[in-house]
Amino acid sequence: MRTFRGVAYRTGQVFAPVVLAVIVTSILLAVSGAPPLQTLAILLQGGIGSAAKLALSASVWVPLTLCSSALLFTFAAGLWNIGVEGQIILGAIMATGFLRLFPEGGSVLWIGGALLAGMLGGAFWALLSGLLRTWGRVHEIFSGLGLNFVALGLTLYLIFGPWKRPGIASMSGTEPIAPSFWLASYLNLPCSPVSLLLALVCLAVVAVLLGRTRWGLRLKAVGQNPNAALLVGLEPNRRILEAMAVCGAVAGLAGALQVVGVYHRLLPAISSQYGYTALLVAMLASYRVGLIPIICFFFAVLTVGSIQLPLQLQLDSSLSGVIQGCLVLAFFLVQGIEAKLRMQWGRS
Repeated sequence: MRTFRGVAYRTGQVFAPVVLAVIVTSILLAVSGAPPLQTLAILLQGGIGSAAKLALSASVWVPLTLCSSALLFTFAAGLWNIGVEGQIILGAIMATGFLRLFPEGGSVLWIGGALLAGMLGGAFWALLSGLLRTWGRVHEIFSGLGLNFVALGLTLYLIFGPWKRPGIASMSGTEPIAPSFWLASYLNLPCSPVSLLLALVCLAVVAVLLGRTRWGLRLKAVGQNPNAALLVGLEPNRRILEAMAVCGAVAGLAGALQVVGVYHRLLPAISSQYGYTALLVAMLASYRVGLIPIICFFFAVLTVGSIQLPLQLQLDSSLSGVIQGCLVLAFFLVQGIEAKLRMQWGRS
């Protein structure tokens, strides 16, 4: 009986925020004059209605999953790594810069070099934020936001400056990288099996590192109580820098994959704000790696399906962002109510 109650309780924890978000979103849609059920159906149909749409959703799922899982490292260490957006961008810049060394193309092995360059770029950018936290006493939220703007400014400078297309400097980005550096995709669908495999491997590595190693345990100890961690010799500053570097490396990998697997060039919007969305995903998953791929897929379907809203209902595609926001707020509302009820039951 206790097992059944436990399963029912955990199921309610997961589905209650979803039901609440659907109700709130439906009310908002009805108020704005849009048919709620038809709108939700169009969102789902637009995200998984065909092989091409499913591939598009997968192309969103990959960077979102990478960044969300990467954030588990910094959350475990008690850090709010808002700068993951900039770390994606630096990964894309470094990957593009590396492949621009070979304008005529070359061996596919150089794709691995580009991915490594992207990881180094993301790790470097995250370490800057970590050093500002540990040595400069600058909170990682403020340093991360500042570095995000610097990364975006650097992207624009490169696109309109040293890396501009011959005779053209526009928001369309830099000159495409050589086709030999494009990741192979199945039937020209916009998602590479290599990207999917890397995302799945990353999820497994994160699960092992955080759940099965002493290093992961030390990160969590630092995140739970840095003062106590310092007293027992866990070197909190070192763990903070390690967590930031690993998180940045994975975010940089996401940025590099955006270059070699999706856009094949550097764009001003190369990150597509996946860094900010990943923060919502990580919080919604309660920092559990097993829920990350499921929530990321749901968010990816909403993102891709929202493209159909202007076409079929003359609604703005930003509606998917409203639904995602409602989902996160509903989650925290349910958590707050749950905590309040526990306190009341404890007193009685």
